[in-house]
Amino acid sequence: MSENILEIAGACKFFGGLKAVNGVSFTVARGEMLGIAGPNGSGKSTLFNLITGVPFGPTSGEVRFMGERIDRWPAHRISRAGLVRTFQKDAEFPALSAHDTLLVSATYNGQLSRAQAEARIDNAFRSVDFGQTRRSMPSRELSVYEKKQLMIASALISEPALLMLDEPASGLTKPEIQRLDDLLVAVNRSGVTVLLIEHVLSLLLSVSQRLIVLNQGSVLAAGDPHDVVKNPQVIEAYLGGRS
Repeated sequence: MSENILEIAGACKFFGGLKAVNGVSFTVARGEMLGIAGPNGSGKSTLFNLITGVPFGPTSGEVRFMGERIDRWPAHRISRAGLVRTFQKDAEFPALSAHDTLLVSATYNGQLSRAQAEARIDNAFRSVDFGQTRRSMPSRELSVYEKKQLMIASALISEPALLMLDEPASGLTKPEIQRLDDLLVAVNRSGVTVLLIEHVLSLLLSVSQRLIVLNQGSVLAAGDPHDVVKNPQVIEAYLGGRS
């Protein structure tokens, strides 16, 4: 397997006596699509938080990105180094057009000329197959799927090496999930490493090269996705005992 782009070693996040993430260790290879699953409250989003520094870093443990230790870096430094995330809740600006929403992202991500910003915006829209005629529409008028496209495009503006997606399939219909599947595969094939939290197991099984399942803040199982979901402990913890 290729060089690791992300290395997590003994990561913990404690809130008083609550061990939200407890000794989690794993690596992500450059170019990989790694899925993360687990029941609600298992520590998935908290893990994303401590990796990216938004809104907090780990209580203990190490996070290394492209060989550098980043767990004490400020969040803006982490994102500008090429590690970018999305959130469960769509964060578009309702009154702004889709284009201007991406322009805000381009402005945040460094000293770009207007021509450079427009080039990145066009590339980001193309990467998520966002229709030309929809780009001038107010974000509030977009469909749920189009808002997901816009969210991912906003993250791609910074040309990340590693894209972390937190439940992007939430609220989508089955046909839209298939479109998202195709979109994620295309983004990954373009050279972006992807770390994906998702509750839709069919999507995780389709796009992930490996799957990690968290439970109560710790790694319960990891490996080939089709093997992991057959693990009896995973069935009990994540699927509620259903076979």
